[in-house]
Amino acid sequence: MGGRARRVTASDIARSLGISRATVGFVINDTPGQTISEATRRKVLAEAARLGYRPHAAARALARGSNRIVLFVLPDWPVEHSLRRYLEEATLVLDRAGYSLVTWTRHAGGRSRPLWETLDPDLVVPVVPLPRDDLDVLRREAGARLLFGGDEPSELHEVPSLRAGPPLQVEHLHERGHARLAVALTGDPRLELLAGLRASLARARATELGVEIADVRTVSDEDGTGHREAADAVRDWLDAGVTGVVAYNDDIAAAVVGAAVRAGIALPGRLAVVGHDDSPLARLLVPALTSVRVDVAGLGRYAAHRALHALGVEDTPPDEPGVWASVVRRETS
Repeated sequence: MGGRARRVTASDIARSLGISRATVGFVINDTPGQTISEATRRKVLAEAARLGYRPHAAARALARGSNRIVLFVLPDWPVEHSLRRYLEEATLVLDRAGYSLVTWTRHAGGRSRPLWETLDPDLVVPVVPLPRDDLDVLRREAGARLLFGGDEPSELHEVPSLRAGPPLQVEHLHERGHARLAVALTGDPRLELLAGLRASLARARATELGVEIADVRTVSDEDGTGHREAADAVRDWLDAGVTGVVAYNDDIAAAVVGAAVRAGIALPGRLAVVGHDDSPLARLLVPALTSVRVDVAGLGRYAAHRALHALGVEDTPPDEPGVWASVVRRETS
């Protein structure tokens, strides 16, 4: 059995061309401040291609003082539609600037080695405020490479993009004539804080508008009982005079809509439902789901441009984004 093929090195290129190893290194690493003729540069690059040379990642990073990696630290949440869109847009912006976006989730009680220790990224970006203990560890271990966390919101409930949706859900139902509402939440324990935040925001806006929140309950399929939970909830809500439902997200809204349809309940005639996130499911569901759309793609682009500014790649900091959110009305309200 043949051995593993030896990696072509810069020294191999230098020997093949009869020039110094330093000259080859200057060309391959595009080292500034070196006087190398264009003919020599082209000769080195052509010979590197002929020999199948591939630069060693660690050596290249050492030469330029950068790994060109930006590490986004994610909350321990499911990677659903909104978070995917955020990361997709941030990835595109960073890629155009020559940087790779890598994600790492800090799980509660997790024992894996922090990814910033393994990758040595140029910058660490917490996507949402981290628990104080985690933030202290990040500051200590990532040092000056930490973006955000200083003048940023220190608590989840302070993040504008996470606060925008529930008030809009309540306002929309109020405008449609609904005065008695219910709130349907996810039972995913990872989302307990965010679900609680959305419920409290819905309740606060309802109080301002003189709308009653008659019930707040979990409608989830985490344990395989989602259909029964949704059916029980819809029955109880109708018995209590509820005519509108504020759902944690489109998945929860779909469970409520499905239970209502199976029970022969007219939507939105007897029960109106508003989801959150405007995921593809909202458009595909029958009846199509009214939902809140938040510009998470714009937030992803902003985070990436701010990272590039912190890295010195972009001279001007990005404009602070407004939180653009709106209700996309469809057939369930």
